[in-house]
Amino acid sequence: MAVKDSDINNPTGIQLLLLDYPYATDGLEIWVVIKEWVKDFCSFFYKDNEAIEGDVELQAWWSEIRTNGHGDKHNDTWWYQLTTLSNLVEALTTLIWIASAKHASLNYGQHAYNGYPPNRPTLCRKFVPLEGRVEFGEFLKDPDKFFLGMLPNRFEMSLAVALVDVLSRHTSDEVYLGCQQSPGWIDNEVIQNRFAEFKQEIKEIQSRIMQRNRDLKLKNRRGPANIEYTLLYPDTSSSASTSGITGRGIPNSISI
Repeated sequence: MAVKDSDINNPTGIQLLLLDYPYATDGLEIWVVIKEWVKDFCSFFYKDNEAIEGDVELQAWWSEIRTNGHGDKHNDTWWYQLTTLSNLVEALTTLIWIASAKHASLNYGQHAYNGYPPNRPTLCRKFVPLEGRVEFGEFLKDPDKFFLGMLPNRFEMSLAVALVDVLSRHTSDEVYLGCQQSPGWIDNEVIQNRFAEFKQEIKEIQSRIMQRNRDLKLKNRRGPANIEYTLLYPDTSSSASTSGITGRGIPNSISI
């Protein structure tokens, strides 16, 4: 889907082989601005690599993630060693990405795909019929009737719909990427100004996403169902009007 790009003017470091790929196109833009924000934030507090290595709390936090959170993987060689600023930035960017944009892209589209149970039932009560069997004849005679007979009962289907509804719904007090619930979260003016820039960058990405969705040449932005791809539309507005099942919005973190 992508290859490495040595162009220093390309902040992503990769080149997409498929240009009409909404998740990758939108996601890479969001990844870049998150990484730049993290880099500027960390650079303000850590002036050199020695400061990172000497931060006892930071090192203990990272050790706990590896040894307690992922005990079965703690010896793997792919873990970042928190000995340099670049490694710290990569680790934090990855964590923030997984808990925000990646989760949003997977979670908030569930209702559109799973909200109608026959479209994607949670289970089937019969196997797909094999040719030559009696069931195969029944299938050929009335495929719709056979399919409905494979579906779970009404109670199980209702539970599945309720679960998808809850998982796909934004709360009325959702805090989206680039927003904060507590204005006084930090009293440093430099950091506050940089965070304001980060929010503006997120807003600009929103505008570009909607521009791409209006581009008729990008067929995958809407697909056969003619539904806009907005799963990575950040939605920096934190007003109650954006709550519910919207199919858009990137919260700051995962909350259930």
